[in-house]
Amino acid sequence: MKGLHGIIFSYEKHNNLRELTANRMPASVPFAGRYRIIDFILSSMVNAGITDVGIVLHGRYQSLLDHLGSGKDWDLSRKYGGLRLLPPFAYEQQSGYIREFRGRMEALAGVRSYLQGIRQSHVVLANSDLIINIPLQDVYQAHLASGADITAVCTSNLDTDAEDINYFRLNDQGRITETLYSVRNPEGCYRSLEIYILSKQLLLELVDECISHNLFNFRSAVLQGKADSLHIQSYVWDGYAAQIHSVKEYYDRSVELLDPAIRREVFHPQRPVHTKERNDASTYIDPDGSCCNSLVADGCTIEGTVENSILFRGVSVARGAEVKNCVLMQDVSVGRDAVLHYVVADKNVEIMESRTLMGHDAYPLAIAKNSKV
Repeated sequence: MKGLHGIIFSYEKHNNLRELTANRMPASVPFAGRYRIIDFILSSMVNAGITDVGIVLHGRYQSLLDHLGSGKDWDLSRKYGGLRLLPPFAYEQQSGYIREFRGRMEALAGVRSYLQGIRQSHVVLANSDLIINIPLQDVYQAHLASGADITAVCTSNLDTDAEDINYFRLNDQGRITETLYSVRNPEGCYRSLEIYILSKQLLLELVDECISHNLFNFRSAVLQGKADSLHIQSYVWDGYAAQIHSVKEYYDRSVELLDPAIRREVFHPQRPVHTKERNDASTYIDPDGSCCNSLVADGCTIEGTVENSILFRGVSVARGAEVKNCVLMQDVSVGRDAVLHYVVADKNVEIMESRTLMGHDAYPLAIAKNSKV
């Protein structure tokens, strides 16, 4: 889309993903058998015709760099524009130590020279920890038709484990009249999906004004601070949208994909989700093994029993092993006669023979990357 530029914020927010983010940012946590969480919002931008995307990095970003590369798998490896991985932004306090930026406006101020060089007239801002497949071209057209200064995407589905969520109150015309923060399921409100469209010129003006007044948070400085002076319009999206903030939320959103209706919505045929290719061989299921109601990627070997589970590429389940209600990431190995229930195993985990690991649907057992159990 010639008029729209994408900016994705990928940084280490406070979350309860525990072992899953010990060596990576939330954006690069594997999801749905062969994807990373960032693939969904990045693919939504690409499917909308956006050819220039900047990703603001901070924290443990090496895994994300390895995954994104030059952007070739998203058709963003271009001579002009394309995918730009913006250098890490750090704020040095007087005490001398380096920590993450304090908010979106401070992050944008750190890459202001990049913002000035944007070729498009409008910018879409989004976080990287959102599972969504949204037609951003429709959101952009609605923004232009409304004449709004800022369009914010929100949903009427308030179900989330997170506490640091923005909620909007709307008037009859869909204009945002009030922004609430860190409240539990406020009645009559809509949950923000942290996707915003505004003009490049307005974005630059807001960045300069906020930094000159030491304001760093987009919510307090813009959504709340300028609710009267700016026309902030809503775009209500009642399709599938999941924000991942905890291991339980990660597990719940993963096993939801076993529902064909949800799977069709997340992987919409007209809006494909792109990811880094690996080109594994086909999955092998032994005649004595079984696989029931599971999502299994390429390159797996199943000789035991797999039920109601998500298996990423290269997973092996040995003879006699039982895997039920689990999420096993890339190249996990399950030994003979092992029993796993409600387990989330990160990449390259090795489960030894005859081990029994039991979690619960209310508290899945998470195993860190490269562990040997």
